[in-house]
Amino acid sequence: MTERLDQPRELTHRLRLYYDPEAFGRFSERFARFLGTARFIVYMTVFVTVWLLWNVLAPVKFDPYPFIFLTLMLSLQASYAAPLILLAQNRQADRDRIQYEQDRMAAERNQAEIEYLTREIAGLRMAIGEVATRDYIRAELQRLQEELSGGEGRSRGAGYEGAR
Repeated sequence: MTERLDQPRELTHRLRLYYDPEAFGRFSERFARFLGTARFIVYMTVFVTVWLLWNVLAPVKFDPYPFIFLTLMLSLQASYAAPLILLAQNRQADRDRIQYEQDRMAAERNQAEIEYLTREIAGLRMAIGEVATRDYIRAELQRLQEELSGGEGRSRGAGYEGAR
């Protein structure tokens, strides 16, 4: 029987493993973070040293000189570590891309606000140019005061001189 695309499939029971991609991603990040520490290097060095000393000096050797089993375990560890590190890097790259996009949008908003404020300041400067400022009024009043005080002195002096 051919499957029709316009009708849903019948339910079949399949054995399918389910995993939470987010939980697995968090695990891979923790694992990659641990692999990048000095603690991991010290642990691996101690482990390999104990392994080698046991198999060289102990009377019961479970992995004699070519240390094939140790090589196999280290290869297995590396074969799992590499994809987990890549997964962690991909997740970090995704987070960086999202952060970059948010930063870009914030920068565009800030630029628009700066342009708006620049236009507002320019408008205020033009409006202030047409309005008498405090300094302008003070200078004009001082000039008028000097004119008045200078004019009174002349008229008194003229009257005084005329009386002689």
